Amino acid sequence: MVIAFDIGGTKIAAARVGAEMTANEIGRLPTPTRDYDAFCAAIADLAGPGDEPIGISIAGVVDPRDGRLTVANIPCADGKSLAADIETRLGRRVSVLNDAKAFALAEAAVGLGKGHASVFAVIIGTGIGGAFVLNGRLVIGSTGSAGEWGHGPAAATRTVAILPNIRCGCGQPGCLDTLGGARGLERLHRHLSGIEADSPNILTAWQQGEPDAVRTLDVYLDVVGGALANAVNILDPDIVPIGGGLARNGALIAAIDAEVRARTLGSRAMALCVPTEAGPEKGLVGAALYASEIALS
Repeated sequence: MVIAFDIGGTKIAAARVGAEMTANEIGRLPTPTRDYDAFCAAIADLAGPGDEPIGISIAGVVDPRDGRLTVANIPCADGKSLAADIETRLGRRVSVLNDAKAFALAEAAVGLGKGHASVFAVIIGTGIGGAFVLNGRLVIGSTGSAGEWGHGPAAATRTVAILPNIRCGCGQPGCLDTLGGARGLERLHRHLSGIEADSPNILTAWQQGEPDAVRTLDVYLDVVGGALANAVNILDPDIVPIGGGLARNGALIAAIDAEVRARTLGSRAMALCVPTEAGPEKGLVGAALYASEIALS
């Protein structure tokens, strides 16, 4: 049994996860984003008494060298060694994992990636993220950023569009993450058409053939599909499960898959990029899997 946490900028969710990989929620609290002591206290309160290992999935990068976090949407935790601090507070084994890596680990173990040797799992939601699992083990990288395909420069090479140059939350200008998620789609539509619209409405207009939305999605698919094709060429995964809010639009994921397969070296007759199936919260399951792996190492 593992006490698993899925922590974002708005909520902290906790669950007990057993060997059957079912997440039984304990509770959830608002995330204290400005007070680190309150943030750690919220985790301790949800964990409760006991000696089970604790696994935490968080929206940030964990440096494997010292455990310090780089996390934009929880400022109080930025630069902190969260695992060590919670271990000191509770006297229990604690592991902390980036949320995209937790998602990938769960997807490889109990999701669409089950039975595949190499899984590159992708999140396309408010922003974008990703992680690579090879033979059931996460590829972390020397600084913890392996699989983070959203933090390279965005480019439109097929449509030859001039893209907005926006500073990313990581500090660099023009990252794919600024255009690849739901907010990025909205920015791109505003930039190309001058129209303010939310991502569901843009996608609906695209599926209905509205010219401005069709133009926006053509550029979006060029930008996102091209970047994802680069990652696929480098990693050559068996499957690319895609989660996140935009993954609920089947037409969009089918279009991304077509763009990627048209722009990669390897020939594939079947879909490579596929929307994830419904199931337990992948962040919680992935955090539990990682905590179990660390506890046994």
